[in-house]
Amino acid sequence: QVQLVESGGGLVQAGGSLRLSCAPSGRPFTTYTMAWFRQAPGKEREFVAAIRWRGGPTYYATSVEGRFTVSRVYVKDTMYLQMNNLKPEDTAVYYCAAGSRITQATMRGLADYDYWGQGTQVTVSS
Repeated sequence: QVQLVESGGGLVQAGGSLRLSCAPSGRPFTTYTMAWFRQAPGKEREFVAAIRWRGGPTYYATSVEGRFTVSRVYVKDTMYLQMNNLKPEDTAVYYCAAGSRITQATMRGLADYDYWGQGTQVTVSS
């Protein structure tokens, strides 16, 4: 069974940091584009960041650029999201996703991602 498993969420004060991990199982994702999305209560799921395979470029939502960094460790086939200077508006469930047919045009949408994790809660207190 193919799975993406997120970890690293938690409760942090505004200005603090967290690092999320996304570890696949069941198949390698080294050639897939991988991404982070988030969903706050009562809101739609939104794009946060994405990274191409094999050291490819990274992409960020405007709201997190300069504070969040997405990276991959290919030996572990794991993706990370380092989140610094967190704000209360970053509170959400964070999901990782992987897709084999993602283009720059479709990267920020949900439809073309093949696999999703179960999500990890990030809560930022003011």
